[in-house]
Amino acid sequence: MQWRGRRGSGNVEDRRSMGRAGVGGLGVAGTLVVLAVGYFFGIDVTPLVQGLDQGGGQPAELSQRDQEWGEFVSVVLADTEEVWQPVLQQQAGVAYQDPTLVLFSGVVRSACGGASSAMGPFYCPGDQRVYLDTDFFDMMADRMGAGGDFAAAYVIAHEVGHHVQNLTGTLGAAQQPGLSETQANQLSVATELQADCYAGIWARQAQERFGTLDVGDMDEAMRAAEAVGDDVIQASAGRTPMPDSFTHGSAAQRQEWLMRGFDSGDMRQCNTFGAGAL
Repeated sequence: MQWRGRRGSGNVEDRRSMGRAGVGGLGVAGTLVVLAVGYFFGIDVTPLVQGLDQGGGQPAELSQRDQEWGEFVSVVLADTEEVWQPVLQQQAGVAYQDPTLVLFSGVVRSACGGASSAMGPFYCPGDQRVYLDTDFFDMMADRMGAGGDFAAAYVIAHEVGHHVQNLTGTLGAAQQPGLSETQANQLSVATELQADCYAGIWARQAQERFGTLDVGDMDEAMRAAEAVGDDVIQASAGRTPMPDSFTHGSAAQRQEWLMRGFDSGDMRQCNTFGAGAL
């Protein structure tokens, strides 16, 4: 991916130095083990991590790798801004408002409540912020077989896709009370797959406008989409994949909708909520 030496976004809030000292004496390595266990077994370990954090750690200096990830995230976020500002207006008649991307380490508080790295990157509509622990990128490479800078860019673009949904009203409309667990999961899958489709639109536009993609970049994104499929994650945790429990979509679905966005470049082709769409 061609990103070095390019404009970064001014909408990045870096809180990582606040948590780099480790959590309650566990240290960085121990903390990551706890978070990894939570991620792979689908357990929110936020209460555990918060309970261990007694606030005694001092802000730690970011490593060179941390700083490079920060620069990378800033450039990718800038690209999403430059893509979605015209595209959202032209295709949906909605003015784009830049989100803020918060970099954190370990645990974080947002308008949507407390969260941990074990939950993975997320978007909070309450404060229009994307929250990301860059250690997730290392986990993707080391534990999920989905490394590469464009795989990481896909993750960011997916979360920005949720911001697009928020601006268009789709995200709010998807919050329907009174649904059964299965129905709520199906609605969640449709929401996540549309964000994948929007990530595909971004990738196409980034290539056309900036020449961002190198050979093999979309392969990296496709491997990442596969790695975060619900069926793959459940199987990796030693569980039998249960489609009714899926909240993000299968690996095949995630890859399909990512490529649908990339091939079409058209938000109208991202209607995952239509009858028979999934």
